[in-house]
Amino acid sequence: MSTSIPLSVELRQLIEARLGQTLKGIEDTLDRIMEKQELNPQALQEELKSLEETFNMIFQKWNLAILYLLFLKNTIGFGEFKNVLGVNSRTLSDKLKLLAKHGYLQRDVTSGPPLRVEYKLTDKGRNTILLAVPLLYYCASS
Repeated sequence: MSTSIPLSVELRQLIEARLGQTLKGIEDTLDRIMEKQELNPQALQEELKSLEETFNMIFQKWNLAILYLLFLKNTIGFGEFKNVLGVNSRTLSDKLKLLAKHGYLQRDVTSGPPLRVEYKLTDKGRNTILLAVPLLYYCASS
């Protein structure tokens, strides 16, 4: 799976405009929190550090590709994941279990024969990929 996402010029401009608005909103919100709760930068840093585990898990190899593929396909089986991503079965299985455990995807088993396992995004997984794609775009274009 390619790391670049092909975007039209109009879509790029829209993303850039929306990212600017979003970043300004986040900055304003953090400023208000620091004023209202009297958080100093060190306390804020400690708070944000608690998010590192989640951030690191999402950006581990294959995890974003799995979520993005589910976003595009809605539901997908284990074999199709393997074919599209070119990942080995053990790694894919581990990644799918991890993402399901943390609530990013749902695993549905249909009894067989043959046994069929399909995956789909949860609301948390969908929202995560909707946040991650602009972040990746922003990081790549800066």
